[in-house]
Amino acid sequence: MLDQVPWEWDILKDQQTEAKKIVNDLLVDIFNRILIIEAEFMKQKNVKISMNEIHVLEAIEKVEEPSMSQIAKKLHITVGSLTTSINTLYQKNYVKRERDPNDRRKVLINLTDKSHEVLKKHDEFHHEMIDSIFKELNVGEDQVLIESLKNLSSFFTR
Repeated sequence: MLDQVPWEWDILKDQQTEAKKIVNDLLVDIFNRILIIEAEFMKQKNVKISMNEIHVLEAIEKVEEPSMSQIAKKLHITVGSLTTSINTLYQKNYVKRERDPNDRRKVLINLTDKSHEVLKKHDEFHHEMIDSIFKELNVGEDQVLIESLKNLSSFFTR
């Protein structure tokens, strides 16, 4: 009887290794497919900027104070990397730079009307994507998916 325990553990280890590989492959595949589909959707909507630039605009919209450091923090990039994107977006008239009236050392980044139009189209993509996912699931599956994604998000936040 004791001889069976190590053998059973080997099976469990093999199953866990296979499960990890499957989860990894699925996450990578989903991430890549979303980026490709998202880029194609935006292209069809005549948006002429990159997905990276769109995500910078989205971060500007979502931060409480649109300073370079807060935007970079939201995107998990350096201020130097953000500066390159902001310069490009500024040249394309998607953002404005303004000095903070309370702290002249700080530059605030604001969205233009042109960027709001792009973000509206980007939101449309996300709504359509989520609607299509929920169309395929029943209520019980919705809850399992939501809990699983919450756990996954929590893991990646740590």
